[in-house]
Amino acid sequence: MKPLVNSPSARDIAYLVHPYTNLKTHQKDGPLVVRDGKGIWITDDAGNNYIEGLAGLWCTSLGFSEERLIQAAVDQMRKLPTYHHFTGKSHAPGIDLAEKLLALAPVPMSKAFFANSGSEANDTAVKLVWYYNNALDRPKKKKIISRIKAYHGVTVASASLTGLPNNHRDFDLPIANIVHTECPHYYRFGKPGESEEAFATRMAEALEQKIVAEGGAEACAAFIAEPIMGAGGVIVPPKGYFEKMQKVVKKYDMLMIADEVICGFGRTGNMFGSETFAIKPDIMVMAKALSSAYLPISAVLINEAVFQGLVKESEKIGIFAHGFTYSAHPVAAAVAIETLKIYEETDMLSHVRRVAPRLQNGLRKFASHPLVGEVRGVGLIAGIELVKDKATKESFDAKLAVGAYLVKRAQANGLIIRAMAGDHIGVCPPLIIKENEIDMILERFGMSLDETHAWVRQNGHAKAA
Repeated sequence: MKPLVNSPSARDIAYLVHPYTNLKTHQKDGPLVVRDGKGIWITDDAGNNYIEGLAGLWCTSLGFSEERLIQAAVDQMRKLPTYHHFTGKSHAPGIDLAEKLLALAPVPMSKAFFANSGSEANDTAVKLVWYYNNALDRPKKKKIISRIKAYHGVTVASASLTGLPNNHRDFDLPIANIVHTECPHYYRFGKPGESEEAFATRMAEALEQKIVAEGGAEACAAFIAEPIMGAGGVIVPPKGYFEKMQKVVKKYDMLMIADEVICGFGRTGNMFGSETFAIKPDIMVMAKALSSAYLPISAVLINEAVFQGLVKESEKIGIFAHGFTYSAHPVAAAVAIETLKIYEETDMLSHVRRVAPRLQNGLRKFASHPLVGEVRGVGLIAGIELVKDKATKESFDAKLAVGAYLVKRAQANGLIIRAMAGDHIGVCPPLIIKENEIDMILERFGMSLDETHAWVRQNGHAKAA
């Protein structure tokens, strides 16, 4: 149906450029215009209700109607609506939030730096690694190793860290000094007869080979990883993976950067994914659930060694010339503080651990479905990989967009989920979700999966029939 001339859809098409959207087809299809939200639900401008099964963009942990966060923003707006952190200026919300985050960190951290998004935070991490090594008089030690299928953001530097082809293609990325090692997806890249442990060993060997090929300890400065790879398909690391990878990182005197943007603040059943997978970072990056996405804010935590490097170099230059106008914005910081209070007062970690098996076990029942190759996940984040042939793991032709079709059927059935490259489906509901609401997700997903299977068979694309 063609949108009315003055409708929100028509005005959207006329005036907006949408992220992660086919801009050509959007001119024909138009947007889903969201009017309001309550709890885990959103409502469109036609009055249709949907379960937000991806928590917005992996981020709205407390749902869409948490009055305490709204009030925290209002109170801070009245007290100090904005101020900056440049040239030694500060304010209570920024100080309080830094103190709280350092207390929550799973390993000793020294200082917090604030930005506005995960992309900016990872971009900052890149600059800090380079600045730190200049301080230590190691001008050649600049290469940062990420992973194929990683997602770390979309600024020039963070998009270079990202290991997804479409984030590089025709943007002239990645930039120099950022390289990628192999993706640790055991289902997709494990060899016949190879155990998870052996696969993890092979991934660590591949990292070491990459380091040596790139110049060894003299050239390689850091390794960055999400505890669970999010936009790459919700890829859970194989057994022993991070233990083995960190041994290699330490051997070559490299910094370990944990990207906690999706996993942080309870998503995996622990406060940080680093705890779930025994990661001991030198730098931690976090955003999204830090404020339940009610206001944009992100943080970079650094250990004392890194901080002392920054101190030394800023003393030499006379300034640490990095930062953002809205770093530690007082209203965003106040909302983040209140978010952390809610996690603590409601014992959110216990809630996640209690309800997560309902989601994980429920989704794993679809593993026998003709279209499903693998179901994977931890806590309240999961991925489902669709395949053409279960026996051979053959994928569908990307041009068929089978995952995108399933997501459209889910939306028609009142469930918002996301398709990612390679027909991976992400499920990541708000942390406040209840067991009966998880059952509703499972029912709607199952219905949509069956409808997708019928469509695939009708079009003659299914060996999985």
